[in-house]
Amino acid sequence: MSDELGRVRQMWHLLEPLHAVLYYAPEAFEEAAALGYAVDERWPSYFAWRAAPLGEAGAGQVGETFYSFSPRMVDAYVPAVWSTASPEAVLAARGRAVDRTYRTLLGEAVTAPDTAEAAALLRRVAEAADTTGRPLAAANAALPRPEASHLALWHAATVLREHRGDGHLAALADAELDPVEALVSFAGIGAARPEVFASRGWSDEEWAQARERLAKRGLLADDGTATEAGRVLRAEVERRTDEEAAAPWRVLTDEERERLVELLGPLWVAAIGSGLLPSETTLGIGKV
Repeated sequence: MSDELGRVRQMWHLLEPLHAVLYYAPEAFEEAAALGYAVDERWPSYFAWRAAPLGEAGAGQVGETFYSFSPRMVDAYVPAVWSTASPEAVLAARGRAVDRTYRTLLGEAVTAPDTAEAAALLRRVAEAADTTGRPLAAANAALPRPEASHLALWHAATVLREHRGDGHLAALADAELDPVEALVSFAGIGAARPEVFASRGWSDEEWAQARERLAKRGLLADDGTATEAGRVLRAEVERRTDEEAAAPWRVLTDEERERLVELLGPLWVAAIGSGLLPSETTLGIGKV
């Protein structure tokens, strides 16, 4: 991995927890419940929070942009989430949820000069991102920029997170990995246990069929672990994903990037140390 791509991946590792706390925070579930969503599981609010920038997106559009979820799982929540609350109402509640969550996590840091400095640097990067052909990044980038530093930071982190994710889907398409194959091949290199990927709603039969297809391509061994060819392919997917995410970060000098890492470090520690986030996720952070 080149130095540049290593830095791009480092920034993703720092920003992902700062984005993802929305999907787990008690404050976010309270806001979702106030809208009328069931909160005995996280999926109704997850689909609402993440898809709302797209407008009243149907199951097909959400399935394509989220990619890894089974069509049955998407159909269970979309478009029903828009019968509970409009995308506009969801976005307003999302802003309140992020505000409350960050105030709990970060305390006085939400108004600290360091947070404002980090938000300003991140905003420059997010505004440099070309969102052409990247629907989730484009939809978030089109939203009004929050004025409060902590909200501006979350917004910019989300634009960049979805920009990376949209690029990842392009890399998976080039590798000819369909949604369930993407998960099976990722499990095959040890990114997470297969049980973790079960959260995406694929049946045991669909998982087994995907394993068979990948085995026929020489990408998986009989026990479901990746062959050398499978590891090479997944490494290429990750390299291509980093390349697709790299361009916006070139707006910062090396000194500015190092300063941003310094500024984000305590915020990352707060998010990781909150206990809100699962220790093992489908993203494979820290394992690939």
